[in-house]
Amino acid sequence: MRYIIIGAGAVGGAVGGRLAQAGHEVVLVARGKQYAALSEGGLRLRVPEGESTYRTAVVDDPAPLGTLRADDVLLLAVKTQDAEAALETWGPVPVAGGGTAAERLPLLCAQNGVESGRLALRRFRHVYGVCVWLPATFVEPGVVSAAGTPLTGILHLGRYPHGTDDTARRIAADLETAHFEAPVVADVARWQYAKLLSNLANALEAVAGPIVGEESQALYARVRAEGEAVLDAAGIAYAREAEQAAVRGDKVTLVPLAGAPRGGGSSWQSLTRGTGTIEADYLNGEIVLLGRLHGVPTPLNELLQRLANTFARERRAAGSLPVAELTRLADDAVAFVQEA
Repeated sequence: MRYIIIGAGAVGGAVGGRLAQAGHEVVLVARGKQYAALSEGGLRLRVPEGESTYRTAVVDDPAPLGTLRADDVLLLAVKTQDAEAALETWGPVPVAGGGTAAERLPLLCAQNGVESGRLALRRFRHVYGVCVWLPATFVEPGVVSAAGTPLTGILHLGRYPHGTDDTARRIAADLETAHFEAPVVADVARWQYAKLLSNLANALEAVAGPIVGEESQALYARVRAEGEAVLDAAGIAYAREAEQAAVRGDKVTLVPLAGAPRGGGSSWQSLTRGTGTIEADYLNGEIVLLGRLHGVPTPLNELLQRLANTFARERRAAGSLPVAELTRLADDAVAFVQEA
């Protein structure tokens, strides 16, 4: 199979680089400065074993590839806010032997949150969810780091919203040759909702810095508890923390990488790069949406969603809001809901 990585940023670059290292055929899809850097110098992937450069095919849209192959796999790794445009672009591309990518090819949604799978099913017949447990960083155009060892990451995958098949197992086998563990599960959404709960911390980290002190940890615990209450009210199953810890064990341990400092997560990286957008609408915003649908107040997640979007829109510095001030705003938001 040939892997077309749509969105060769931190996660897409790490997966694409590792697959290329393992001898699999890879096409990287990027835009702007990342496309220019990958086209000129290849993908530089920094991992615990060292840095390597992979000169795979690089495109910024489907046209240079012409007709896609029947054995192509599309891996969608753009941020969810960019997913609709990518799906619209790649869905109509013809495939050898007849039909289009949307009709014939497997599409893996390797993103945070749960919305991309729903968006994809509107266009693509064969959609697979991926729960991405992969600490990776976009260092600079053309350079991605992935500091996990002995595994680079754990990628639960399965048909979306449920089920498994031989295609999922073949893809998993390829991933497992490339420093990943890839459990094929019939309930991939359950793992994605569990990851969603941990990703509620992304906006907190993005606006107020690393979640390391007692005050920030306590605030995240409140935000997560709000998310759990919403999922429980909605009757949505999710893997519990003990189950996740048992699966992960010490398989993905972060180590310092020279020239590739590990900053924050994906939302923190969006602010640091000044992209002008952030994924909070599909993380904290997913909890807000479900809370409104099921009558559960979500003042903390509403606050983080609003602040993260403001920081992205106004290009404020990541981590520039003091935790004490954020806690005060959170207390005020909760009090306002209780008094209403």
